[in-house]
Amino acid sequence: MENDTAAAGPGRRPAGAAPRRAAAGACAVVGLICLAAAGCSPGTSPSASTTPAVTVSASATATSATAAAEPTLSPGTATAPASPAAVPTLGQLAGDFAHGTGFGEVKPAEIFNGGDPSGLVTHVVWSAWGGAQATATGTAEYVGPNQTVAQGTEETATVVAFDLGTCDGKLMYQAVEWYFPENGQSFSPGTYEDICTGSYVGSP
Repeated sequence: MENDTAAAGPGRRPAGAAPRRAAAGACAVVGLICLAAAGCSPGTSPSASTTPAVTVSASATATSATAAAEPTLSPGTATAPASPAAVPTLGQLAGDFAHGTGFGEVKPAEIFNGGDPSGLVTHVVWSAWGGAQATATGTAEYVGPNQTVAQGTEETATVVAFDLGTCDGKLMYQAVEWYFPENGQSFSPGTYEDICTGSYVGSP
């Protein structure tokens, strides 16, 4: 018989070679199963993978950058509104009109200069306010030529507030007049009540 260890020429295996190769193949299969279960590539241990950590870090960095770029307000904090523009009043209570009504107010619904009934305008509705002139309509006592106040009748009157400016440090219409268009009257800027100083100007 031939010696098993002697003739290992071309095309022949030494005795015991097949079992070793089978064992090596079994180890390779087990290794592949291990790698598949661990979710890693051959030659890389699961603990060496840093991809998830890098992804979380990049996301956190982006979130931090976004938060830094956006302004934040403390709870209960609000942006202060811009200061409103000054609104003029209808003169002020002064002089002959110190005990009147509507003076020193914005868009008063009633005007009374404190004198007789002809100095009262009620149901005043303003169609404009804040410009060079403020206009309104209301009801006042009309006293015609050669009539006494007792003979007057209530008619629709047009009210004009004008001479917008500063009086005693306050923005106001410094003059007011009312007239009766239905009785042929019209606006006359030379006859008015000076509601800055509280006096009459021109012929009543």
